[in-house]
Amino acid sequence: MESQQVALVTGGMGGLGEAICHALYARNFRVLTTYSPMNQHANVWLRLQKEAGKDFSAYRIDVSDFSSCEAGVRKMISDVGRIDVLVNNAGITRDVTVKRMQVEDWQTVIKTNLDSVFNMTRQVLSGMLECGWGRIINISSVNGQKGAFGQANYAAAKAGVHGFTKALAMEVASKGITVNTISPGYLRTKMALQVAQDIMEKQILPSIPLGRLGEPAEVAELVAYLTTPSAGFITGANLAINGGQHMY
Repeated sequence: MESQQVALVTGGMGGLGEAICHALYARNFRVLTTYSPMNQHANVWLRLQKEAGKDFSAYRIDVSDFSSCEAGVRKMISDVGRIDVLVNNAGITRDVTVKRMQVEDWQTVIKTNLDSVFNMTRQVLSGMLECGWGRIINISSVNGQKGAFGQANYAAAKAGVHGFTKALAMEVASKGITVNTISPGYLRTKMALQVAQDIMEKQILPSIPLGRLGEPAEVAELVAYLTTPSAGFITGANLAINGGQHMY
């Protein structure tokens, strides 16, 4: 195995994804990320990262589409040779109660948050099996564990992510590949900061025993730990990092 390993982070251009990219880059990974075809600012993001001393590679992929993932990962492997670590981080929300939910709201969230995990994992798995080593880390959510009002689509997708994790972990454990889920709680990201202040102060923060939002870097450090030799006996796990909001 070459000295510098390659990590691929889906949805790495903002919030948690960017923090994961930074944490892995700091550990000497060559970091690749994907960005949505609707993202018009990818080149600006890459330039700003490079100015900050971080040289990432980015690929335009629709993670909800198998063919797009297939073509994108083929290009990555052509460029860098292999992928050692996959972090399935890409995700969206379309919050609405089931009574009002349109089929598009359901399908878009399921495809982006759950189908994408299969779509990307399927592309990198053969290479990991050939190498006899790999790390697959799937980002779920506290709301996939406990549910959330108005998030039946999101909660179903995120719960499904861990079901996928457990089954795949059993399939590849003997091949030197670990597969784990991380389920963050509410983080200090752009999405969370858009929540109305009264909802944040009266509903969300009181539900978190630690009394604060999590930092993306805290979750990113957990992701990075799972790539280390010290984490080699952890597989099929769902690691909660939610400030005590949901304990089980």
